[in-house]
Amino acid sequence: MWTAVYLATGLELATEIEKKLQAEGFLVKKQLFTKEGDEELYEILAPEFEANDIQAVLFDLGII
Repeated sequence: MWTAVYLATGLELATEIEKKLQAEGFLVKKQLFTKEGDEELYEILAPEFEANDIQAVLFDLGII
C-alpha cells in the first residue's frame, strides 16, 4: 500500500525530493494532490513499510 510521506509545493520541488529519495535507495513516486490557481501540491508516495525510514532521511537531508 502506498502512503504519503511528504507534500511538496510545485513540480520542481517534488521531482527534486523524489530524486533524492531514489538516490537513497527508496521506491517513491510523486502524484498531483491538488491545484489551486497557480499553486500545485504534490504527494511524495512510498510503500507503507518504508515510511518511517523515509521520514528519518527527509529529516537528515534537511527537507523537514
